[in-house]
Amino acid sequence: MSEVVQRKARIAFLGFRIIVSLLLVIHGIVRWYAGGVDDFGGFLNSQGFGFGLAIAWVLTITEIVGGLLMAVGILPIWFALFFIIELVAGLFLVHGKEGWFVVGYGRNGSEYSVLLIASLLLIAACHWPKANQRS
Repeated sequence: MSEVVQRKARIAFLGFRIIVSLLLVIHGIVRWYAGGVDDFGGFLNSQGFGFGLAIAWVLTITEIVGGLLMAVGILPIWFALFFIIELVAGLFLVHGKEGWFVVGYGRNGSEYSVLLIASLLLIAACHWPKANQRS
């Protein structure tokens, strides 16, 4: 692969990582700004989680801070894996019960979460140490 193509691929991947990260950051900011952390904590408590409010705050802060850190390339594997776990839990608790479609033929479904999970898997894979070594 030529140097120009490699450079373009690195730039494209950087843009991809930043966009995915900012989607998570925005989600956390809106939850905090709109006062949804308490409601989220109450939902988690209703699902049998102890300390639902504490979990909601940890998730919200991690979405904001961790998303920003992942965007700039700090610990992207670990944050991607954290967010994957969070999104898989969301699939089981909320989105899976609502079907596939987010809008159109359904509401609040799984498709967006699946796209984010796939995106985060790509981010983790591209940052995985052996992925950057030539064979």
